[in-house]
Amino acid sequence: MVEKVDCVVIGAGVVGLAVARALAQAGREVIVLESADMIGTGTSSRNSEVIHAGIYYPIGSLKARYCVAGKEILYRYCADHGIAHRQCGKIIVATSLDQMAALHEIKQRAAHCGVGDLEMLDAAHAVAMEPALRCHGALYSPSTGIIDSHGLMLELQGDAEAAGAMLAFLSPVSGGAVRGDGIVLEVGGDTATSLACRAVVNCAGLYATDIAGAIDGMPRDLVPRTYYTKGNYYSLSGRTPFSRLVYPAPTTEFLGVHITIDIAGQARFGPDVEQCPVIDYDVDPRRADGFYEAVRRYWPGLKDGALQPAYSGIRPRISAPGEPVRDFVIQGPGDHGVPGLVNLFGIESPGLTAAMPIAAYVANLLQDL
Repeated sequence: MVEKVDCVVIGAGVVGLAVARALAQAGREVIVLESADMIGTGTSSRNSEVIHAGIYYPIGSLKARYCVAGKEILYRYCADHGIAHRQCGKIIVATSLDQMAALHEIKQRAAHCGVGDLEMLDAAHAVAMEPALRCHGALYSPSTGIIDSHGLMLELQGDAEAAGAMLAFLSPVSGGAVRGDGIVLEVGGDTATSLACRAVVNCAGLYATDIAGAIDGMPRDLVPRTYYTKGNYYSLSGRTPFSRLVYPAPTTEFLGVHITIDIAGQARFGPDVEQCPVIDYDVDPRRADGFYEAVRRYWPGLKDGALQPAYSGIRPRISAPGEPVRDFVIQGPGDHGVPGLVNLFGIESPGLTAAMPIAAYVANLLQDL
C-alpha cells in the first residue's frame, strides 16, 4: 500500500522544522519524517548555540546572505515567542601582532556582506571590556548573541503543527525512487510504509548525502561526500570572568576554540576539530591539553583542572580535511533534474542562525509544484 502526501521533510532538526513551518504556513500538506524519537537530537542540539552576526563568510555566499538575514529574523522571532536569548556581543582577539591584519580583513569583508557594526579595538579597550583577556587587539561584534536552541526548535515545531504539519518519529527513510512526477520514499520503523510524495525536502543533516544517494533517479555525481567533523566541548568549573563571547582569530577550517556562555550563565569552550569515520559523541578527556593551550593564548588566567568534558557535536561537512569550508549546498530540481526534490547538503554553522531564510528559499523553490 502506497500512501500519497504532498510534501515530506526528512529530518526534524532546526532547519527541517523551519522548512516544515514555512511549507505548512504556505498551505501545503506536510509530514516530517525523523529517525530519532524526538526533535533536534543531532547537529541542532550539539553546537555553541550562538546567533551569528554573519562576519566570516565569503561575499555573496549563501552562508553570508542567509546568516545576515537570519540574525535579524531570529532576534525578532525570539522576542515575539518568548524564546530565551541574549544579544551579548562577541570579541574576536588577535593573540599576536600578525593576526591584526586578519581582523581588519574580516571587518572589511563583513561590511561588504551587510554587517556594518563591527568595531576595531586596541588592546587597552579590549581589556577594559573584558579584563581577563590578553591580546594585541580585537574586533567587537555587538550583534552576536546566544539562544536556547531547544526552545527555538519547540517553537518552530509548534508553529508547523499549528499550520497542519505532522511529525512522525522513529521513521527512518531507507531509500526512494523517482516515479513519474513525484518521488516514492521507503520509510522504516515499526510499520514500514511507502509514501508517494509530490515534494521531498532532504534536511537529514549528517545523513543527507546517504539519503540522496539512496534515491533511485538522483544523479550520483551531484551527491557530495560528507566528512564527519567532530567538535568537542569542555565546560568551566566555577564562574566565568567573561560577559561576552570570546573567539580567537579564525583559521581556514574552523573558528578556533572559543568561549561561549549559555543562557544559564555556564561557560563552554570549543569546539576543536576531530575527523571521525563514524558518529561517536564521546569526549576524550585527553583532548583537554589542547584546550588549555588554545584558551591560554587569550586567557592566561585559566587554572589547571578548571575544564571538564561536556559534550560533542558532529558537522556534516562537505569539504575534505585541510580544504576551505564549503558553502551551503541547496539543490533544487533545476540543479539535478528531479521534480520535487530539494537536497540540503553541508548545513553546518551558521545553520541555526540561517534556518528561517533557508526555509523561505526552499518553500519558494517548491511554490509552483
